[in-house]
Parts: sequence; structure tokens; C-alpha cells
Amino acid sequence: MIAGMSTGALVVFGLIAVALVLFVTEAIPTDVTAIGIIVALAALEPVTGVGYRAAISGFASTATITIVAMYMLSAGIQRTGLVQRLGLWLARFTRGSETRALAATIATTGPLAGIINNTPVVAVFIPMISELAEKTGISPSKLLLPLSYAAILGGTLTLIGTSTNLLASEFAVDLLGRDPIGMFEFTLLGLVILIVGLAYLMTVGRWLTPARIPVDADLVEEFDLEDHLTHVRVGASSTAVGNTVGDLEARTEANVRILQLRRESDLETGETGQLLEYDTDDTDAGATAGASSREQQLQEVNGLESEPVDPDGIDTPDNDQRDAEDESYVAVRTDQRIREDDVLTVHGSLQAVNRFVANQGLHQLVRKPVTDETFDESTSEDLLAKAIVPDKSSFVGETLAETRLRELYGTTVLAIRHDGELLRTDLGDHRLEAGDVLLVQTIPSSIRHFTDSSDLVVIEEDAFDWLLEDDVDDLAPLSPKTPVMITVMAGVIGTAALGIAPIVVSALAGVFLMVVTGCLSIGDAYDAVSWNVIFLLAGVIPLGVALEATGGSQLIAAGLVSTASYLPLVLVLLLFSIVTGLLANVITPVATVVLMSPIAINAATSLDASAFSFLLAVMFASATSFMTPVGYQTNLMVYGPGGYEFADFLRVGGPLQFLSALVTTAGIVLIWGL
Repeated sequence: MIAGMSTGALVVFGLIAVALVLFVTEAIPTDVTAIGIIVALAALEPVTGVGYRAAISGFASTATITIVAMYMLSAGIQRTGLVQRLGLWLARFTRGSETRALAATIATTGPLAGIINNTPVVAVFIPMISELAEKTGISPSKLLLPLSYAAILGGTLTLIGTSTNLLASEFAVDLLGRDPIGMFEFTLLGLVILIVGLAYLMTVGRWLTPARIPVDADLVEEFDLEDHLTHVRVGASSTAVGNTVGDLEARTEANVRILQLRRESDLETGETGQLLEYDTDDTDAGATAGASSREQQLQEVNGLESEPVDPDGIDTPDNDQRDAEDESYVAVRTDQRIREDDVLTVHGSLQAVNRFVANQGLHQLVRKPVTDETFDESTSEDLLAKAIVPDKSSFVGETLAETRLRELYGTTVLAIRHDGELLRTDLGDHRLEAGDVLLVQTIPSSIRHFTDSSDLVVIEEDAFDWLLEDDVDDLAPLSPKTPVMITVMAGVIGTAALGIAPIVVSALAGVFLMVVTGCLSIGDAYDAVSWNVIFLLAGVIPLGVALEATGGSQLIAAGLVSTASYLPLVLVLLLFSIVTGLLANVITPVATVVLMSPIAINAATSLDASAFSFLLAVMFASATSFMTPVGYQTNLMVYGPGGYEFADFLRVGGPLQFLSALVTTAGIVLIWGL
């Protein structure tokens, strides 16, 4: 036993250390780490004093149940069409002005995030903001980071703004013996923090935010694919003549993907059998079989009950392949036979393309580069687009090959931006993670499917034009159930704010009403929940219980309290805010508020200060993680699309983090006192 530390506390600190390492490195998923914590605490009951009932108590926590209900309620509001319509109004209002674009983006996102979950808000806004940036002549990097920060700031407005607020409310009941924190009890301070934060983003933050992505960046250039896309012409003696694209890909040993088959006369001949030098590995491992459950999704995308057939025989408005006389075909979806003089658009490394050309008797058209215009000007409906992998995507955790995007959805991934790194080879082996940005060749019906299923957030190059030209009622129709859903949500907020019922009861009642009135199906309700977050909550909550039960929180609090001998009490409060904020940027905000709340309350008790004030400092600091892309989910969502580097979050978010700590501390002292 270390002096002053019990064996139980030592064991709990050991568990916390292991958990922190796993949270930071993500050697295993954070929710799996949380499950491991539950098992470890139950197994070590003789030492920690935390039995199996206490170890699983996180699942029965009012905060956990409330968060589940809020996910479901947010899904209901999302289905009203109001958020999408707000995004359209934003796009039209800001047309042509960088200042208005930034101001409208953050001023809209912030307040909205105080009412519904900020993750779907950011998911809806990212495609619109990206296109808005292009049309206003500014880099999307200048808008996407402020979008995420505004959503985070908005979470400080109400009790339901973010999960850390709900956890803090539970600590107020369990450790302070007071009533739960009211719905709008801290809204005044949250509003001040929001205003100060938005002012920072409009001034200093605007200057610090880098323009990582050029304004007029061609997608091929943005993903550095100039040497990975090429045109090849089919000669009279080529072995490709008479084969379908599928046949040709199956018979070649070269690791290439054929994207388009064209019979147009606008390509320069410029043909040569010259082989270009290249020294990297082949690209994109072939897709593997699997995910058989997605065969039904294939039918949804194609509107068919079998594999894609010749589009000449399909005469529907949604057909993704135009008539044969247009002489341009999406390669993966056509059974056209390759003819002499056809031009194939090919994706692969130069080494792979050289092998393909040599083996099949083809000719490279080296004087006609492949760009965005190659797809925009073709008569087929395929296009290049960026797609973000959201946190709840069914593709998360699967390799690209296992997703079968090409076979099932006619979508070919050409490059991946992962954690700031650009991947262009061996893509099939890459395991997709939330926040990954894919450059894809895809088709409109697949985009609609990805949007409806929330498996990918697709950013289309021409989206802004039709946002401005089409009727808002057609683009973002309101659900017939919209009045009912708004009434239910208002009732949830009202009953909790007036103290008629606890927030957990009113939230569950709201879910019940949305389901029985047909506003939300029970399947959609379950799908809306980020279960990894719920398991994370359930795992770290008993860790906080163990820290308190073994005296660990008192030991840490004593160390921090010792600073009061040479620091004024207000600076001790500021220190708690800063330390909590830094910790939340490294591990999750949820884990941070669970670990730091008991410590803050014990420290306040030792200092004869207001425990509630110290709890609020921890709550606000946990909810505002600006300094790392992994500190908050919305930061991760904009990381790839904005082309940011890790240091960008430190440069822009660091001052905002410290500014928020100062404003929070001053506000707590003025409103609640010490």
C-alpha cells in the first residue's frame, strides 16, 4: 500500500490508467473498453468493494436512459424535415458572402444544438456548407471547423444539449443530495459562452482557421489522383474487344478498376503504347464476398429483384444509365460489349495500368487527363463525389472490400482520407472508421440510398445549384406528422422545465407518444441510438462509483486542494475547468465528467466552497472539447472534409478552450458564487 492510499484505490487507479491508454490509443473500441471495465470491477469486488450490481448500475442510470430517449427524440425531429429546410434557407441567405456564410452557419447551428443532438445537425449541414463554401469562393476549411465548434457550444444551452449535462445532473442528485439540474438552470451562462464563442469564431478564429482545401480544387487534384486515373483506347487487335467490362476485369491480373466506357469523339487520340514509370504498390484490393444481408439493399438501390441488366431495357425516370445512343456508360453497371476505338476510364496505379495496357493490347491517351469534367461532361449519370463515414454507419469496422460498395451500389472508392493521411493504394484492406472521407464514383440512386440509410454523408459537386433553383417544398418536404412531433418535443421540454416530471420520464413519454402516433417507428427509434455511446456510459459510470467508494477521488481532490495554499479560490476553480477540458480532449467527454465530478465535489467540500459551482465547472469544461479531432464527435466529422491537420485543432481550438474556461469560471462566480 502506498502511503495514504488503500489497496482498493490503487487497483481503481490502475484500472483508470489502463482505460485511459485504451481510450487514447483506441487499440480496441471505446465501448468494448467500457465493457471490460464492468467485468473488471465485478471480478475485483473483494478489493474495490464494487459488486456486480454496482458494476452494471450504469445501465440503470437515469442519465443513460435519458440519453437513449434523447437520441430517439432527435431522430423524430430529424424526420420532420425542419433541419433540412433550415439548411436550405441558410444556403439561400448566404449566397455570395463569406461573412454571411460564416455568421449564418455558426448562428444557426449553435442554438439548434441546444435542443436536439448536434451530430445529425452537423451531418445535415456538412454537404450544404461544403457547397456553400465553393459557390461563395472560399475554402470549405474556413466553415467546417466553425460549424463543429458552434454545435459544441450550443450543447451548453440546455440540460438536454449534451450527455455530459445529464450526467452532471445525476451527480447533483447522488452526491449533493439536491434536485436534478433544471432544464434551463444554466442557460444564461450557456448563452454567454455561446455568444463569446461565436464572436471568437467570427474574429480571431476566422483568422486562425486555415484554408486547407483550395477554393477551386478539382476532386482529382484534391485527392492527388492525377497519376491514378487515365484513359485507354481499345485497338483493333486488343483482346478486350467483344468482352464486357466485368469479363475484362475478371480476366486481367492487373489491379485496376474500369470506371467508364465511352464511344465519344471528343477525346484526343494521342495514343501511345509508352509505359510510364511508377514505383508504388497496386491499388484497391478486390472486393470480397460477404455482407449477404445487403442483397436486399441492392434491390432498394436498383429498384430491381436481380443483378443490374442492360439499361436499354429499362425505361424509368430513376434509371441511372441513359440510352445506348448516348455512347457513355457506367462501367460497373453495363453489359455492353467493348468495341474497337472505345475509350475506357481506368483507375489504378501507373504500374498496374501499364501492366493492364500491355496485357490487353490497349493504348494510353496520355495527353487527355482525367478530371472532374470527365464525369461531369459524360452522358452517363455517374459523378465524382466526397462521402463521409458517419459514426452510426453500418460500414464502420468493415474493410472496404467487405462493404461491397462496388458490387451492391455501383460505387467505386478511388481514395480515402483517414486521420489526415491520404490513402490511394491497397484500399480494399482499409478498415473504415467514423470520419473517413471517401472519394467515390457513384450514381444518383446510390446517393439517395446512402442519405436515407445514413451509411454515408455524400457531398455532391452540383448540390448547391439545385438547392437554389428547386422549390424548397420539393427539396425538404415537411412530414405530415411535423405538428405532432413539434408538440411532443415541446411537451418534453416544457414538463421538464416546469418540474412537472423528471427529464427521464418526460423524455421516455415523448418517445412513447412519437411511436404510438406513427411519427417514429420502433425500428427507427432503436436505429437512432448510438449504442456504443450508451455502453461507454454504462462502463465509466461504475468506474466513478469505484473511485468514490475506495477514496480515490478524495486523494486526487486533496492534491488539487493543496493549490489553494497559494492560489485564490477562483483560480482553483479555473484550474479545475482547464484540467477537465484538457482531459476531455484526450479521452471522451463522458468519461471525463464521470471521473472529475466526484473529485471536484470532494475538493469543494475540503475548501468549504460551493460544491455545485465546482460541479458546473466540470460539466461545462467536459462539454467543450475543441483542441483535438477526437475530443468530440463533430470534430471528427469535419476533420476529413475540411482537410485539416491535427495541429489546426490546437491552433484554433486552444485559445477557444482557454477563453471558454475563463468565461465559465467568471460566470459561475457571478451567478452561483463560491
